[in-house]
Amino acid sequence: RTYHPDIIIVEAFGQIIPRAILDMPRYGCVNVHASLLPKYRGAAPIQWAVINGDAVTGVTTMRMDEGLDTGDMILKEEVKIRTDETGGSLFDRLSEVGAQKILETLPPVHRLELCVRTMEAIDAGTATYTPQDNSQATHTAKIYKEMGSIDWKQGAKEIECLIRGLDPWPSAYTRLGDKMLKIWKAQVVSEESGAEPGCIVKVEKDHILVQTGKGMLAISELQLE
Repeated sequence: RTYHPDIIIVEAFGQIIPRAILDMPRYGCVNVHASLLPKYRGAAPIQWAVINGDAVTGVTTMRMDEGLDTGDMILKEEVKIRTDETGGSLFDRLSEVGAQKILETLPPVHRLELCVRTMEAIDAGTATYTPQDNSQATHTAKIYKEMGSIDWKQGAKEIECLIRGLDPWPSAYTRLGDKMLKIWKAQVVSEESGAEPGCIVKVEKDHILVQTGKGMLAISELQLE
């Protein structure tokens, strides 16, 4: 309150901001969210986009309300997810896009004339806001360490996406005896071996082939506890 802010920019804050704060700045609060809303509202949109095998994600800026990522949208930009994308690499790429989008949403102070016009548009209610289609909304759960435990009965593609989505934290892992075995890189092999899920089928120079519930996983980088 002592700062008397004109506007508040929020990024990855991780808490619901109460109405008392939302109403405090003259022009409200604007959030930078790392998904194409209304898809992936919630705590971990970046990791879930990779885990779910999405081809595209992006960044949305929005005017905040009391809901969980439910406010009216201002700007969006799509980002294609690479075939080798990890949660960490996508985080870095989206942070660059998010930084640019917030500058476009709220022009920097040194562009004073444009900044004043933007503020006046917000103040007069003539700025462009797009309501979200709540019927298309999806929500993401928080990421927990236990989520990294690999279920070999799942298909190779699902496991490979999990490995990339949980890199660098908390990582996907299995167990070798009584030790944790983290898996960092793997490729999907569509062929079947006839072995039970979780069985090592073949060990070659550059990878270890493991049977899954559908196809095999060629593990090329791992780390033993």
